[in-house]
Amino acid sequence: MIDSPSQSALLPAGEGAAQIADLFYVMALGGVVIWAIVVGLAVYAIYRVEEHDAKKTRVLVIGGGAVFPTVVLTVLLTYGLAMLPDLQRPAAVNSQVIEVSGVRWWWRIQYRLADGTTVETANEIHLPVNEEVEFKLSSEDVIHSFWIPSLGGKTDMIPGRNTRLKLHPTKAGVYRGACAEFCGAAHAMMSFDVVVESREDFDAWLDELRKPDGDAGTAGRVVFEKRGCGACHAVRGTNLDGVVGPDLTHFGSRRTIGAAVMANTPENLRRWITHTHAVKPGVEMPAFVGIPADELDALIDYLGSSR
Repeated sequence: MIDSPSQSALLPAGEGAAQIADLFYVMALGGVVIWAIVVGLAVYAIYRVEEHDAKKTRVLVIGGGAVFPTVVLTVLLTYGLAMLPDLQRPAAVNSQVIEVSGVRWWWRIQYRLADGTTVETANEIHLPVNEEVEFKLSSEDVIHSFWIPSLGGKTDMIPGRNTRLKLHPTKAGVYRGACAEFCGAAHAMMSFDVVVESREDFDAWLDELRKPDGDAGTAGRVVFEKRGCGACHAVRGTNLDGVVGPDLTHFGSRRTIGAAVMANTPENLRRWITHTHAVKPGVEMPAFVGIPADELDALIDYLGSSR
């Protein structure tokens, strides 16, 4: 079973999410006050038996039914708009830059390194705690929406356009991100895990991610090439350089399979390879139903040991 990472905007673990949660509570309070006054006026009008005083009634209806809601809504709008400058402010100049592309139905993730180059992974994001991070967002097909509820707001990913998002995680932990814009058949299965950790752990993870992967002598690597997996997938350090599907370098270190569809275990990987469309309908990867058992075992061992 997959652990259940937090995916609640009301359990904030980032500065942006904390502001959004505050906005929710303030707006909920304002809405309750308006509702109470309007319903109170309706109850008063229904159950007052004696004749209504015209002047008093006019004051109650106009003041309580129009003026007060207008004032409250104006205050709420002003409160919400006041947050925008900080939420839209670019991250600090030396912040980690992460480029994320939405693809039906997974996430291409590239970390911008200090020398200007990038290193690619997929469907899992690591972030340093208590530091601002700049996301550069795009889409390779249809409109997606990038959202990590516990860390901040959502931002659309639009084909042909680049958008950006600043996040500042404040609590270490594992959080769930998701596509928040309907994008097709497997939209509900387009999620990702976000690991927020110390700067030391983040640097160690990124250093490992940068290292090449793959052993030319393994039987699983031979099966990977023989079955044409390299036409879609890349493994750095080998001649496998496909770009259609997720980069599988260090695949064994990832928490999940198929964009957080299920935990990354040998049993689940076996099911993913042989019954892909039963696990995730609509995915473009073909199912390898007829692959011999020995080849399948070697392939699973190769991918699982790739850390």
